[in-house]
Amino acid sequence: MHPFSYTRASDTRQALNAGRAGGRYIAGGTTLVDLMRETVEHPETLVDISALPLREITVTERGGLRIGALVSMAETAADRKVRSTYPVVSEALELSASAQLRNMATIGGNIMQRTRCTYFRDVTAACNKREPGSGCAARDGVNRTHAILGTSESCVATHPSDAAVAFAALEATVHLLGPAGERSIPFADFLLRPGDTPHREQALRQGEFITAVELPALPRPLRSGYLKVRDRQSYEFALTSAAVALHLRNGVIREAKVAAGGVGTVPWKLPAVEQHLIGERPSAALWTEAAARAADGARPLRHNRFKIELLKRTVERQLRIVGGGA
Repeated sequence: MHPFSYTRASDTRQALNAGRAGGRYIAGGTTLVDLMRETVEHPETLVDISALPLREITVTERGGLRIGALVSMAETAADRKVRSTYPVVSEALELSASAQLRNMATIGGNIMQRTRCTYFRDVTAACNKREPGSGCAARDGVNRTHAILGTSESCVATHPSDAAVAFAALEATVHLLGPAGERSIPFADFLLRPGDTPHREQALRQGEFITAVELPALPRPLRSGYLKVRDRQSYEFALTSAAVALHLRNGVIREAKVAAGGVGTVPWKLPAVEQHLIGERPSAALWTEAAARAADGARPLRHNRFKIELLKRTVERQLRIVGGGA
């Protein structure tokens, strides 16, 4: 680990001043500290923002939910409002990491976490995300767990967060605070696809930090859930996953929100699947037809072609679980 300085911000002003000067924000620290130990990250200054008043989950004026950035994963998953209104979020969180990490990690930190790509974490390997211009060892390496959607010649790493898949499906909003003031950004625009700049992962400006994630008010009743497919049932990242939310009225699907994880360089929204569901009645045939569109645009690598079929089956199964039908 490289030497660094540490400061604890007692209020927003102190945090912003330290961030403007180039400090890196830290709260739970479960990802950043690991990367520092592995010498992947070596910030000169850490700014601890864990004392800031961002630990509430509140109902918005329109009936959505605003989750403070410093609320822990465990607290969010257990919250009565989250569990009753957006079970897809609770399920995604409960299928993440370990109980110990969920108790420590924050919602803001969870969506900011960096990839679990082996080559990114191996400082001897070529990685454009870690060292721009060095190449991507994963493209011709062992790439079984890598992305098939949203990739570029520069990067094929997946985004690891389960909660982010649920937020993408629900079309959440990320609230930010920085030296220029407050702003909000759609979740779909917050996490960036790699393109030619894979080292730039979020649409954050200098000195900004996340204050909250807001879930929109969606029509009721809303059925939702999260399915995660992985090599083992505990403490493992997704090979594929599906977050599904459906609003049915009079037996017809009026709204559909679907996103996939484990297959994209960012949590992958599936508009073609959603559009195929709208206006239809639940049935086994409908789930199969809609899920067949889940891998549209996929670009598999040597070892992860199996993810195309696995993704379709994952989405189909979760549509059937959430939507019912024959």
